[in-house]
Amino acid sequence: MYLTDAEQAVLDGESGEGAQKAMELVVALGKVYGAEGLVDITSAHLSGASYKTIGDGGLKYLRDMADGGAKVSVPSTLNPIGMDRDRWAEMHIGEDFAVKQNEIVRLYGAMGVRTTCSCTPYMGVNVPAKGDHIAWAESSALSYANSMLGARTNREGGPGALAAAIIGKTANYGLHLTENRRPTVVIDADIGDSLFEHSLLGQAVGMRIGGGIPYFRGIRPGPEEGKTMAAAMAAAGAVAMWHVEGVTPEAGDFDVSDLEVIHIGKEELKDAEEKVNTVDDVQLIALGCPHLTEREMHEIAMMLKGKKKRGDTEIWFCTSAAIRERCADDVKILEEFGPVLADTCMVVAPIEGTFSRTATNSCKAGNYLPTLCSQKVMCRDVAQLLKVIS
Repeated sequence: MYLTDAEQAVLDGESGEGAQKAMELVVALGKVYGAEGLVDITSAHLSGASYKTIGDGGLKYLRDMADGGAKVSVPSTLNPIGMDRDRWAEMHIGEDFAVKQNEIVRLYGAMGVRTTCSCTPYMGVNVPAKGDHIAWAESSALSYANSMLGARTNREGGPGALAAAIIGKTANYGLHLTENRRPTVVIDADIGDSLFEHSLLGQAVGMRIGGGIPYFRGIRPGPEEGKTMAAAMAAAGAVAMWHVEGVTPEAGDFDVSDLEVIHIGKEELKDAEEKVNTVDDVQLIALGCPHLTEREMHEIAMMLKGKKKRGDTEIWFCTSAAIRERCADDVKILEEFGPVLADTCMVVAPIEGTFSRTATNSCKAGNYLPTLCSQKVMCRDVAQLLKVIS
């Protein structure tokens, strides 16, 4: 693997212990995946932010990196953490968890990471341009960046993305290379316009193809549809990039005439929905996986405006702190039904200590809640879910 003189100097420890450890990890990963060298990145997005997922071992690793003087060298954002930093008690979270979670955020901040704690950094906080090489670790966000924005990133792990952020480089392999961004299958989609159907489409495709790079015809996703598709495909399969005819910046660069064509319609969506539904009554309704956008916040608020909360089913609305602040009028309506939580989501929060049956409108959450949170799941369109409480 080729390193420049400057890169070799970092590897030799001339830029400090933290940078040396980061370079060692990036180089090791590059050798594993057959990279010929490194490539400069313009941004990073880091996972491994929830105390629930990284535990005391991860906390020690971050402390060692921060104490070693590690600092990120490119704009870097952080994935959701295990709680709302101000409202963790409303999430039934104990003080010990809260203290350790706040320490994780502090350590990332000490290394120069922007502690926005959102899985949708591309919604105005960290927006790469077409052709930018980046190192992103959140599966739905990196898929969105590759597919809707035309940036270039592999499916980074948490430590790898942090290491790349510190040295400002990542190994040049996989989806950083044009030849590896070529579609592998055509998806002929026959679905409606709702966000939930786009989530089911992502679930159906992930279940059908596993990995690979699908090329979609018959849909025109906007930001909300794009994020929910990306999330579902990454969770149900291992899709890190996809093309939509007329939408993806690179879609017109490839000839797909000789590829297999798969039809996804009502029957396939029905099968996908059955896959993520395992219960008929719930204790918690959790919306915002990935985080709710301004459009979604407003649409949900309008569904609930003028209604009264009924029943004892809890509901959480998960979004970023910035969007919560911008949607103040909608937040007032939503807060009549349940907390609008920032920085967190149901998947990385320790909900299994309180709940065992959770409802969501996200197929990503439908896949992860049983495995990461020991939940039985109801997965429905948001309008159907809201009928339970209003």
